[in-house]
Amino acid sequence: MRGRAVNSSVIGGAMLPHAPQFFTMPETEDRDTVERVSAVAAEIGAKLKALTPDLWIIFSNDHAEQFFHQSAPPFTIHVGDVAEGMFAGRNFHWDVPSEIGFELVRQLYRQGFDPAFTSVAKIDYAMGIPLTHLGAADSVLPIYINAYLPPQPTMERCYAFGQAVARIVSAMGLRTVVVASGGMSHFPGTERYSHPELAWDEALLQQLSAGRLKSLIGWDEAALDDAGNVELRCWAAAAGALGERKPDIAALEPSWHHNYASLGFFVPPVVVSAPHYPSIKPELVELTTALHGLAHDEARRREYLADAAGFAGRFRLTPLQRAALLGLDTRALVGMGVHPLVAFLANMQVERQRRS
Repeated sequence: MRGRAVNSSVIGGAMLPHAPQFFTMPETEDRDTVERVSAVAAEIGAKLKALTPDLWIIFSNDHAEQFFHQSAPPFTIHVGDVAEGMFAGRNFHWDVPSEIGFELVRQLYRQGFDPAFTSVAKIDYAMGIPLTHLGAADSVLPIYINAYLPPQPTMERCYAFGQAVARIVSAMGLRTVVVASGGMSHFPGTERYSHPELAWDEALLQQLSAGRLKSLIGWDEAALDDAGNVELRCWAAAAGALGERKPDIAALEPSWHHNYASLGFFVPPVVVSAPHYPSIKPELVELTTALHGLAHDEARRREYLADAAGFAGRFRLTPLQRAALLGLDTRALVGMGVHPLVAFLANMQVERQRRS
């Protein structure tokens, strides 16, 4: 699995639900389901805390509470020294690394984003529930994303925003954990509230569980709205920060009104050492030039077929490279790191011209 570039300081993350029923616990809520969701989040939280991050960032939507009819920026960063709020008899309080928040705003401006910033925004259950379930006690940098009030930022923009955040915290040398709050399918306040789109969620989770986090950007505004997944914009931002990597924990707990999905990322991604089609290595430039001529120049092929040793003598080759060229040994050439397509075409064209 090819992962994020090794110079990223985003070391882990989570994507978690935040249904208010987790704290209000009405009679309609299944206690066992809530217990399982809470237990998974606690496990993810323990793993993330074990990484000893310097910074926690949470991407979350606002439930038409603070960013609605007066102002609805696509992205808002908290730069106050504390983020507080309350819900269902619980008080939320997290210190905010305000200097980091301000620097993030400054650097995002330089990278083509224009986030709003606030010193007084409140924490509602969208942030309070997942942070509580994770057991996050350190300071947290809240970032609000407009999910519910059209026009919302596109999934592509949210993903790119997350990438920019990752670049900035990496340049600052901050070992960072990112948390996305929300999801999956639910339709609060509508006639479809009791009909979440389970099949849609299962199909997307299959992609995410395989490490294809960037697949999130393929969904447009209409598709997200139709599936009850407008909050996945927060997931897209976290995905941009994390890069392509498999979750170490992936769980889905359906309920009658909401599909609770939980993903945790805490093991560093494995980076593939070499792709099928590599770049041209400096030490293989001469050999590649020779093969390219055989693949695309009939005169070079005639020269090779008439005097392969003489043709090879025109290039600065090591003994092994010379032997592979003289035999057009595709396996040996690719084993050296030669681009497979060039070796393949050179062999095919030489053999075709030999036969003719």
